[in-house]
Amino acid sequence: MSKFFSLISDGNGEVKYFNAEQRQAFKEEHISYKNVESCDSHSSISSFYGYIGEKADKINKYEYNPLTKEFVVDQINTVDDKCLVEKYCKKLNFKTIVPELNIKKIINPLKDIKAKKITKTELKLVLEWDSVWNSVWNSVRDSVEDSVWNSVEYSVCNSVCNSVCNSVWNSVEDSVWNSVEYSVCNSVWNSVRDSMWAYISSFFNIRFKFDFSSAITLWNKGFVPSFDGTKWRLHAGINAKIVWEGTIEELKEACK
Repeated sequence: MSKFFSLISDGNGEVKYFNAEQRQAFKEEHISYKNVESCDSHSSISSFYGYIGEKADKINKYEYNPLTKEFVVDQINTVDDKCLVEKYCKKLNFKTIVPELNIKKIINPLKDIKAKKITKTELKLVLEWDSVWNSVWNSVRDSVEDSVWNSVEYSVCNSVCNSVCNSVWNSVEDSVWNSVEYSVCNSVWNSVRDSMWAYISSFFNIRFKFDFSSAITLWNKGFVPSFDGTKWRLHAGINAKIVWEGTIEELKEACK
């Protein structure tokens, strides 16, 4: 499967890839891009730039993830220039590749942030998130993915979402799961997952149908909200300690 960001080289550090203008032309199904399967397909990049037949067998193939900084050597078919290409990728301005993408560090709220004392500010964010969460008829994940897919290519959306999920989801899920009673775990799971998808939306500078800023702000403050159908909770710290909990009525009263 094509992964963002894919590129090829000639063995001398000379790289080829699809930039933002080209990706937009492909998205608009411009006739000159009719043979391009994906802008992050090595074979598509190769054929588009004239590396066909024997020439196609003499190019190197690489992948670079601008969020995780992971550089992958997919295939070396000529002189090994991976050091030159990796250096090039690390200096590349990815706004020239996907303008909608926000390149920033992936945060695990329970490990990377030392949450401060709960105030009315955080509780108002929970109340706001409750309102937004109830307005998303399907799941937050579906809402985020639909908006992103309409703005950028699938390979970009898939790579970014997987990068964030792989970096934080298992850790956050396990920690929250262990901090609540077993009887409410399944209900809590959906709300925690949706908070993560709200956070994923912050990696894209696009217009979303819903405003996920309340959940994003809580995440960046080191809090993970969860809801079991009756009570909202705020979790913080490596063990996802419950630092606040209450019903919607109690939450509204605390926000006065």
